[in-house]
Amino acid sequence: MIERLLKLEAGPLADAFRACRPHFFYLMCFSAALNVLYLAPSLYMLQIYDRVLVSGSIWTLAFLTIALFVSLSALGLLDAVRGQLLSAAGQRLDRLVAPVLLRAAMDERDPSASGRSRSQPLRDFDVFRAAVAGAPFLAACDLPWTPLFIFVCFVIHPLIGAAVLLGGAVLVAIAFLSEHKMRGMIRRQAEAISSYALLDGDAASAETGRVLGMRDALVARQLNARTGLTTAQSEAAVTASGHTALTKFVRLLLQSGILGLGAYLAVERQISPGGIIAGSIIAARAFAPLEQVVSAWRQLGQGLQALVSVRTALAQTPAQTSHTALPAPRGALRLEQVGVRFSGAEGPVLQGVTVSVEPGDIVGVVGPSGAGKTTLTRVMCGALRPMVGTVRLDGASLRDWDEAALGRHIGYAPQENALFAGTVAQNISRFQTTADRGDSDAGVVAAAQAAGAHELILKLPQGYDTSVGPGGRGLSAGQAQRIALARALFGDPTLIILDEPNAHLDQEGEAALVEALKTARARGAAIVVVAHRAGFMSIADKLIVMRDGKIDSFGPRDQVVARLAAVEGGRGKPPPEASRSTP
Repeated sequence: MIERLLKLEAGPLADAFRACRPHFFYLMCFSAALNVLYLAPSLYMLQIYDRVLVSGSIWTLAFLTIALFVSLSALGLLDAVRGQLLSAAGQRLDRLVAPVLLRAAMDERDPSASGRSRSQPLRDFDVFRAAVAGAPFLAACDLPWTPLFIFVCFVIHPLIGAAVLLGGAVLVAIAFLSEHKMRGMIRRQAEAISSYALLDGDAASAETGRVLGMRDALVARQLNARTGLTTAQSEAAVTASGHTALTKFVRLLLQSGILGLGAYLAVERQISPGGIIAGSIIAARAFAPLEQVVSAWRQLGQGLQALVSVRTALAQTPAQTSHTALPAPRGALRLEQVGVRFSGAEGPVLQGVTVSVEPGDIVGVVGPSGAGKTTLTRVMCGALRPMVGTVRLDGASLRDWDEAALGRHIGYAPQENALFAGTVAQNISRFQTTADRGDSDAGVVAAAQAAGAHELILKLPQGYDTSVGPGGRGLSAGQAQRIALARALFGDPTLIILDEPNAHLDQEGEAALVEALKTARARGAAIVVVAHRAGFMSIADKLIVMRDGKIDSFGPRDQVVARLAAVEGGRGKPPPEASRSTP
């Protein structure tokens, strides 16, 4: 029912709400019992005036008091359980939806993905979940019972019922006025949230900014961006507080007016003295959900606005599909007419790329800056999905592989070391969880030794248990790169793709890298390396020369080098960097 009210189409969010139906069903049942029990104080007061004071019976007073105590105890218990149910529903929604949004945030393979903060959909979901599992939803649960209290007021006297009905209409009108004014403010506030993304971007390069004397200018720019956010927040807060104050004023005025109306009717002997107090209490209870809705309208509006963002993010997230388990690959990689174009780019980054890498080969990738070398390596390992063409591993398209299963057979080291917050051992083991910790630790040490990083790691403060920050914070560039290489070699992958793995290595580190790649080639791994140093490229069996997103040359290293030297020599230019790779 709730998914229909929120106009949720088939998808993870609708499925999550369907899974939470038992929670919401019991919430409505408890809300019904609660609102019936809210009549207990009014009935108690009515009986005190109409029976106890008239009869003078202490026993009647005692039994009425016991009944009131039992009713209020049940009311308090049901209210506490209702809050726990609502909290459990919120946690279940998070368990069912958050993994989908987290996987979407971690999926960087779509070249046309927008540049907005990848955590924003999850933040929006938290805002929406807080509205569903908070005060707005409780007010919505109590709101359908307002007609019951109005009906009871009509039973006491038609004039009291009419007054309560009129007062309720006034409060509803205030709620709609609040919604109309808050809608635009909430939208502007959501748009101004981008100032946080600006801060994240500037903070990432804060050191450079300080050195170049840009700090004050960057702070001024961020403050200017925050102006829209703070203005929208201030306007929304002032408007919300004004509507809340108006609602309280109207409610108190109506409640006092109904008390005066009850006194007039009692003087005219149209109701009993107990009806005066009972009518006032029941009227207050009828107005309470309406007042709660007005008070929670800002949070409710923010939740509904966030729902739009969450629905958009989920609609753009591909559905999780199960894949047939494929045998472990040998490492035969083939690209067939692969093309990649980024959103906003003037032309394709890769165009018509067809190339094969065989097991036991080391293939070097060279070319000028902007030729598409990095994009090529990202496509090869599945980090980036091509817009056209197919990438195959042992004849099977990478799209047909289970992502986790495929990752165990690929070793990948991008230009940036891409280390994650955690220990060195966790990074090398790819945060692998296993029942046999000993085997995992042995694999970590073996990978570090293969990368020539074992001795380096042992010299860290806590060795393999040393904690590093995001991006390898706390390590030097060379240390981080060697640990990233060890991660790429973890588990003896059959396909190893390295993008400038020696950019920050010293001579000793580069020698260790060369030996690691020779060892991997000896066991039959297919290896693709982007590098510029001549000594390193001398171990390549084949070369790929990239120009303007296309493969200019591909073949055995010596043949490609000779061809390039002849072409460049005929033009009267020095040979490109690939030609200098001959030992």
